[in-house]
Amino acid sequence: MILVLCSAVVFIILWYISRTVMRVAVQFFASKSKTKLDDYLVSKKVFSSLAHIVPLMALYSLLSLAFFAYPVLFNVMSKFIDIVIIIAIWITVNRAISAINMFFEELEKFKDKPIDSYFQIFKIILGVIFFLLILSEITGQSPASFLAYFGAFSAVILLVFKDTILGFVGSIQLSANDMIRKGDWITMERYGADGNIEEINLTTVKVRNFDRTITTIPTYSFISDSFNNWRGMEESDGRRIKRSMFIETDSIALASESLIQTLEKSKILGSFLNQEIENIKQYNDQHALDTQPNKRKFTNIGLFRRYIEFYLKNHPGVNSEMTLMVRQLQPTDKGLPLEVYCFSQTKVWEAYELIIADLFDHFYSVVQEFELYTFESPSGNDIQKLKS
Repeated sequence: MILVLCSAVVFIILWYISRTVMRVAVQFFASKSKTKLDDYLVSKKVFSSLAHIVPLMALYSLLSLAFFAYPVLFNVMSKFIDIVIIIAIWITVNRAISAINMFFEELEKFKDKPIDSYFQIFKIILGVIFFLLILSEITGQSPASFLAYFGAFSAVILLVFKDTILGFVGSIQLSANDMIRKGDWITMERYGADGNIEEINLTTVKVRNFDRTITTIPTYSFISDSFNNWRGMEESDGRRIKRSMFIETDSIALASESLIQTLEKSKILGSFLNQEIENIKQYNDQHALDTQPNKRKFTNIGLFRRYIEFYLKNHPGVNSEMTLMVRQLQPTDKGLPLEVYCFSQTKVWEAYELIIADLFDHFYSVVQEFELYTFESPSGNDIQKLKS
C-alpha cells in the first residue's frame, strides 16, 4: 500500500514538473521563433496533452514495483495505462494535425484551397489505426487480425461512411480541377445557395448567402449537380450588363425631319448623323432612288439604337474595351425587345446595380424624344380612363 501511495505521489510530482517545464520551454521557444506554427500548436494545446505522456510512462514503471507481488492486478493496471497512453498520443496527434491545418490555411497559396478535407481524412485514418491499437491492447490480439473482421463488414462500413467517401472523392476532384475555392461567389438553385463559400470540408461546403443565412451543401453535389461560380467574372475586366427595353411596334416609324434636325445638334449623335446623311444621300443619288419608295431613310428605332450605343461608349461606368452592342431580339406580344449588352467597369455588386439603374433611367426618360413608346401592360388606371 505504501508503494502504491508513493507511486501516486511520484506520478503527481512528475506530471506537475512535466507540465511546468513544457509550458516554460514552449513559451520561451515560441517567443524566439519567427514562424506561426508553434503559436498554433500552443493554441491547440498540443504540448499540454504531450506533457501527460512522460508521467504515464513513468507510472508504468512505478506500478511494476508496487504490484510486483500481484501479477494479475499489475497486468490489468498495465493494460489500462497502455490504453490511456494510446489515447493521450491520439489526442496529441489530432491536435497537432488541427494546428498544422490552421497553419496551412494562413499561407497565401493555400488560403482558397479545400485542404480541410485532406486533414479530415488523415484524422479518420489515424483514428482507425489508434482504435485498432486499443482493441489489440484490450483483447491481446494483433491489430492485423482485426482487418479481417473489417473486411467482412466492408458493406456496412461503406454504408456508414458513404458520405465521407463521396466527400473525399469530391474534394479531390474539386481541388484537382480548381472548381471552387474559399471566398468564391457561387449560386446553386437546387439548394437555394447564393453567396460566398466560407468553408470546404470533407462532407460539406458552407455558403454564406447574401441574406446572411448559411446553406450547407454536400461536397459531392458540386460534382454531380450544376452550379454557377462567379469567380471568372470577378477576375475579368468587367461584369456583364444584359437587359432589354420593350418598344411598342406601332410607334416604330421613319424618322421625322424635326427629330433628325434635333439630333443633329446633339453632341452624341451630331457627327454621326452628319456623316450618315451624306452617305445616304450619295447612295440614293447613285441608284436614282430619290423619288422611289424604297430609298434609304432614317428610322426612329435605328436612331435610338445608335444613340444608346454611343451613350454607352462614352459612359464612365461602362468598359468600352469589352463587348458592347445594342441589338434587336425576336419580336414578341410585348413589342420589340431592344437589348443592351455591355460590361461595367466595376464588379462590385452595389456599384454595378447603380450603373444599370443610371443607364436605364436615362434610356427610359429619352425614349419618347425619339417618338417611341415602351410597352406596358394595362393597369387599373388605364381601364378606368377607358371607362370614363
